Amino acid sequence: MLNASGPLVLDGGLATELESRGHDLSDALWSARLLVDAPDEITAAHLAFYRAGASIATTASYQASFPGFAARGIDRADAARLMRRSVKLADAARAELAHDGRARWVAASVGPYGAALADGSEYRGRYGLSVAELAAWHRPRMEVLADAGADVLALETVPDMDEAEALLSLISGTGVRAWLTYNTIGTTTRAGQPLTEAFAVAAGVDEVVAVGVNCCAPADVAGAVTIAKEVSRKPIVAYPNSGEGWDPMHRSWVGSFAYSPGYARTWASQGVRIVGGCCRVRSTHIARIAGAVA
Repeated sequence: MLNASGPLVLDGGLATELESRGHDLSDALWSARLLVDAPDEITAAHLAFYRAGASIATTASYQASFPGFAARGIDRADAARLMRRSVKLADAARAELAHDGRARWVAASVGPYGAALADGSEYRGRYGLSVAELAAWHRPRMEVLADAGADVLALETVPDMDEAEALLSLISGTGVRAWLTYNTIGTTTRAGQPLTEAFAVAAGVDEVVAVGVNCCAPADVAGAVTIAKEVSRKPIVAYPNSGEGWDPMHRSWVGSFAYSPGYARTWASQGVRIVGGCCRVRSTHIARIAGAVA
């Protein structure tokens, strides 16, 4: 994947694209709810991003978890089936476009523990759990997603260095490829840890093929990726949100769209290998980003 010449374009906010198609995702499962209710719509959203110029699709498993599905009356066997379905849906979208000869990949989204709480904790970190407890929570679904056939695991929107250590402990020595992206503000994690320390935890893990940031403000990317390159010596991935901020109390986005294609062009010139978008970034925006880094 990272042997491609030039930067690869990642998709944008899957939930945002689904909402634009008329789906109400104000649910604790977020986009993962549609794995049950409307799987064809997830494939359609992946297709929209691929057709816009994305080379990588991230699956609808970000907020999927065994406890989350159990709260909806879904047993473990069916929950595992739904997680595997998230990869199959992205793969189906890729297969539909195989005739054009373009290389495309699927990244299985592994969201943070805080996302499953559905209370905005992924923007704070510091859950009160130990590294071992976080690893125990993540292990079952990571095993399912690692076995589901995706090209890479996206360990994403991680707000806390402790959670990164837990996630990396589960893949170290397994041969399962993954990237690690922190949810940041300025040059710290959302939990307040310096990025120099946060990216260092991935430096010696061979399975980590890239590190970077996601779901941060576009203006914070350049500084963060500079630190990531220096500390980790690994390829860099960056996919910020639109620049708007999430208000967990009112469950709404505030501010204005601030992610211009010029940002992506600048990051590509810094050597960022994978560029895309996160929350509030639609397929129409990804088309402009793809044009900017072509």
